[in-house]
Amino acid sequence: MTLRRSQLATALAGAALLATVLSGCSASAASTSTGSASAAGSNAGSYAVDENTLVFGVVPDSVETETNYQPLMDYIAKETGKKVEYHESTDYAALIEASIAGQIDVASFSGFTYVTAANNGAKLTPISSIVTKEGQEPGYYSQAIVPKGSDITDLAGFKGKKVCFVDPSSTSGYLFPSYNLLEAGVDPEKDITPVFAGKHDVSVTKVGEGVECEAGFAEDSEVAKSDKVTVIAETMVPGAPIVMSSTLPTEVQSKLTDVLADVTIDQIIKAGVTSADTDGFRSVFYETKPVDDKYYDTIRDICKKTNATQCKS
Repeated sequence: MTLRRSQLATALAGAALLATVLSGCSASAASTSTGSASAAGSNAGSYAVDENTLVFGVVPDSVETETNYQPLMDYIAKETGKKVEYHESTDYAALIEASIAGQIDVASFSGFTYVTAANNGAKLTPISSIVTKEGQEPGYYSQAIVPKGSDITDLAGFKGKKVCFVDPSSTSGYLFPSYNLLEAGVDPEKDITPVFAGKHDVSVTKVGEGVECEAGFAEDSEVAKSDKVTVIAETMVPGAPIVMSSTLPTEVQSKLTDVLADVTIDQIIKAGVTSADTDGFRSVFYETKPVDDKYYDTIRDICKKTNATQCKS
């Protein structure tokens, strides 16, 4: 199979600019990570705020994002004895910048965001990935969608259309879709009119309306909530990682790994986190399963095959 490498590199140029913009952030990360622990010595590590606080960073996929993560943050707080502070970034680029600048301690990344952040100097360690149903393995689907009743039946039919993506740094909302469009003979820069919705649920809504977007992409969990779109293709994506800052004190990193690497919703509830015992949380969380850096080699492989600039360090 022959890939048009220059085309995907161009199509992803918006995200590629991040590497240039943030190139100076790595050098300043140590100075922005304050915290009393860092003053105790080089082996003590450092925090985004202080030794009593863990900052949990996310990019909202929907209006329920903070509510969905609250039980997990409550569990982290209960098990570590620290206050967990919710940090919502406006988009993936902002979350990457925050991680490089040492402004987060724990975060929920997309796979591609994690790879991009690491390539640009963020000191992060993957802990686990959330699965939503018993028996699942980490991973989810990037789905190509069209309005109900559309005559588009495959990705080749996206040519000439207004197509919704999520964000230039989104794994399931842009990187995999762009790769798959190229495989279908559609240049995501020249053959379509791209529209960046900002969130997965917004992408689904816009496609369902069929006005601003005639087709699009989003992760399966948000697509499943709509009866106004039809899925015409899907690709399995490596599960989004929960990561921690590698600059945290060793004992804190060990504790976070113990707490987050392999935990079920029943264990969280048993620990006394009653906020987890709701239909809302059960719909987005069943358990976590351990993942490591190597797990994201699939994303790195796409980066190599496409020669996407933003994948490079």
